[in-house]
Order: sequence, then C-alpha cells, then structure tokens
Amino acid sequence: MATLAASVLTLADWAKRLDPDGKTAVIAELLSQDNGILDNMLFKEGNLPTGEQTTIRTGLPTVYYRLMNQGVPKSKSTTAQITENAAMLEARSEIDQKEAELNGNVNAYRLSESTAFMEAMRQQHASTLFNGTAANPEQFVGFASRYSDTSAGNGQNILLAGGAGADNASVYLVGWGQNTVFGVFPKGSKAGLGHEDLGLGDAFDSNDDRFRAYMDRYTWDSGLVVKDWRNVVRIANIDISELEGLSGAQELTDATLIIKLMSRAIDRIPSLSAVSPSFYMNRTIMSLLRVVALEKSNSAVTIEPAINQFGATIHETRFLGIPCKLVDQLGNAETLVA
Repeated sequence: MATLAASVLTLADWAKRLDPDGKTAVIAELLSQDNGILDNMLFKEGNLPTGEQTTIRTGLPTVYYRLMNQGVPKSKSTTAQITENAAMLEARSEIDQKEAELNGNVNAYRLSESTAFMEAMRQQHASTLFNGTAANPEQFVGFASRYSDTSAGNGQNILLAGGAGADNASVYLVGWGQNTVFGVFPKGSKAGLGHEDLGLGDAFDSNDDRFRAYMDRYTWDSGLVVKDWRNVVRIANIDISELEGLSGAQELTDATLIIKLMSRAIDRIPSLSAVSPSFYMNRTIMSLLRVVALEKSNSAVTIEPAINQFGATIHETRFLGIPCKLVDQLGNAETLVA
C-alpha cells in the first residue's frame, strides 16, 4: 500500500504530535477505539481557515501530429478549484454543582458525563461522513450523497447489488491519500475532538433563573475532501432482510455476490499502490464476511493478526489484503440507489 506524506495522519497520530502533554491524545484515542472509519481515516490541516481548496484537472491539452514545415495550434489543460468546508460540531455540558458533589468525587462524576458526550460526538461525526447532505448546510457532504446517482459523472463507481425496497445497505471502498480522499481540519486549528473545561459558573434554568454548575464545551471542526472521485466506490442496494434470513449454502451464495462486487470495486481504484485502502460496512455484512473467512475453500477473505494504534494485536478481517472495517453508523434502511 501507499507510503503517505507526514502531513496526512490518523486522528491518533495528530493528537500525539499536537499535544505533548497527552491530554488531547487520550480523547482522540478513545474516539478511535470503537469506530472503524476513524481507525485509519487520514486527516490533514486545510489550506484555508474554513477548510480546504483543491485544484482538479478538468481537461487535457489537445495534441497534434504535424508535417514537416507545418506548425500546430497552441493548447492547454483546464482546471477547476473546489472548496470543501469544514463543519463545526459542538456540544455543551452543564452539571449542577450540588449534583456533581453528591458522591464526593466531582472529577469522576464529570468524567462519566464527558464520556457520554464524546461518544455522541463520535457517532455524529461517523454518521456525517457517510450521510451528511448539502440540504443541511451546517454539515459537510458525506459519501452517500456524493455517490447516489449511477447516471452522474462518478456513476461508474456505484455498483448495484440488486436489492429492492427500503431495507438496503452499502459497502464503501475508500482509497485514502493526500491527493485522493482525506479528512480536513481548518488551517491553524487542531485535529479531532477538543474539550474545554469552563469550570464553575452561572447556568440558567428554563425560567432563566441562575444556578451554579460545572460547565464543559466540546468541539470538533472537520470536513471531508474527495479530491479524486475515482478513489471511492460504493456498493449499494445490498438487501439486508435477505441476508439476515440466510443460512448454510444460500448464505455462502449471497456472500459470494458481495465478494464479487468487492472485487469489482477494487478494480475501480486507479492505483492501489498510491493509496491506503479500506472497506467499510455494517455489522450484518461484516458477520457474513467472517463466515466466509472461516470456510476452508476460501482464500480471498481472511482473518489476520494486525497491530492497532495502541500497539496491541487484533484480528482483522481482510479482503484480498484490504482491511474491512466495521461502522455501526452504516445502517440497514437506505433508500434504493438508481
């Protein structure tokens, strides 16, 4: 796989580099424990205070054969600039002073509440990565909206699995890299989830009456940049209700269909050696792949030991060597893609 530039890192990497005291590093690594896409999604600092401006090639110059003593017309390539804005995800916590002090350990009580806020931020960020839409301008646009129409310019990177109704799911293949697909945080800011302890102050109830409270603020400014659309492939319209009712030979037959589509998805990526690729899928599809991996006749889907970001050995499902990551925010109720 690709060797990536030092400016394109995972959240855990950015946290370790930005905060020598380790405080942010703890939060960033908590985020990456249970969310597959945040384990290996690459982030870079944007070139704008609001995100990233990219320049893409939209046309090649015209070239000519010529005869002796005959010139050729001049030509040039064409480019376009696209701005991908980062979204501002934020939450605030206010805990009544008396409530926090009841058990005699204010810090432990506040930490338990902070854990819930961090989990909510993590889940919302993962959801937006796939489901964010332009209809909600406060969000950034996710993969599903970008790859939702087979007749669009990137339609060749949408593979249909033949499902019907409204109980479908998708598998995504993403080739991460500084010139392909990456997460972005605003220029001059920090990557990942930020926490600000606002201390003890005046809060207000529903009647605008004051009470003393411990207050915290959580922020996460980030966006998604798809600089080269060819490096994302969506396998859509996977019928989940059918998969959940399968067993035995039929289970393996339907798994074979998904595997064939995953193989076709790999061939849509221009160069696997230039990116860091991963498949992302929900729990139902991941379970099916694990069943296939246990079949002795199979060699494409494997369960292999790997080292995670904490240095621990884990067992990771891979397809033809490409990691398969579980993302619970990928649901089972997608509308049909046509």
